[in-house]
Amino acid sequence: MFEDQTFEVIMQRMLSRIPDDFDKRQGSVIWDMLAPSALELEQVYQQFDLTVQWLFLNKDTPREILVARAKDLGIEPKPAEKASGTVVFTGQPDTVIPANTRISTGDSVPIFFYTTSDATVTENGTVSVPVEAEVPGAAGNVPSGAITALVSTIDGVESVTNPQAFENGIDEESDESILTRYFERITMPSSSGNDADYIRWAKEVPGIGYVRVFRRWNGPGTVRVVVITDQKKSPSPQMIDKVKDNIETKRPTLADVTVDGAREVSIDIDVKVTLNEQGDMETALQQIKNSINDYLLNAAFFEQTVRYTKVGEAILNAGYVLDYENLKINGGTANIQLNDDEIAVLGRVTLL
Repeated sequence: MFEDQTFEVIMQRMLSRIPDDFDKRQGSVIWDMLAPSALELEQVYQQFDLTVQWLFLNKDTPREILVARAKDLGIEPKPAEKASGTVVFTGQPDTVIPANTRISTGDSVPIFFYTTSDATVTENGTVSVPVEAEVPGAAGNVPSGAITALVSTIDGVESVTNPQAFENGIDEESDESILTRYFERITMPSSSGNDADYIRWAKEVPGIGYVRVFRRWNGPGTVRVVVITDQKKSPSPQMIDKVKDNIETKRPTLADVTVDGAREVSIDIDVKVTLNEQGDMETALQQIKNSINDYLLNAAFFEQTVRYTKVGEAILNAGYVLDYENLKINGGTANIQLNDDEIAVLGRVTLL
């Protein structure tokens, strides 16, 4: 808006107000006296331009401004949370493993965890112990078998690993998510426990990204809230409990509220593909998986039909694929219709 207010323009405007019978050339006393003010005014106009831009929040708004404006509507950024899970120590029976024992993944840049309670190796030589990541964030959601290193040396312990993948690690809320909640607050005003209230209350929980509300689902006064994560997956039981607890403190007195995670429906793909000269089946398979998964993620909670043609389009959009045939989705060639409380997730992909 003020980008045309440059040093040269401001300087010319100031000089034009001085009679021409004075020396106004560059290097003159008058020019030298006005130049510093013109330079400062140029910077002031630049700040004005930013201020006007920040009045209307968008994806380019600096985070500190976005957070400050969101707080005006009672929206606080959701904090990062630690991943958690269970590891199994193997060692000599009766070996004590104290709380805060440090363990880590075996990567070149390891992710560190610590035990949250004391434990003792049992007679069969193993013991399961709950652990948490040292640093909050999604990086702590490691796959099964990733934890292999014992940082805190304990005599009698031979090995450690995690039989199951870790979960519940959540990054700090993104700018995009804050902006979405900001506009939802404006365009979906709350009113005594309306749908907008339940959506807002559910989304206040870290990791929850999308919400559906079903009224009178089990009779008068009943409300069902179905949620999925920022990553468009069904949330963990712990996350669902947090949503329940948050809604319980804010719901109308007579409302009977049920909170569920969306049910995941596996989508299995069988297809024969023709690749170009540069393609190989292993690489093509991974790219096909990525392309179909992108389609399913974009459709989750926005479209309740997995379309045969869209899956075919996703296959063609994958690298190296020239053509395909004999495509089957869950064993058939029809669209897959989902219920309103379901989301599609990619299952098996087989190249014939």
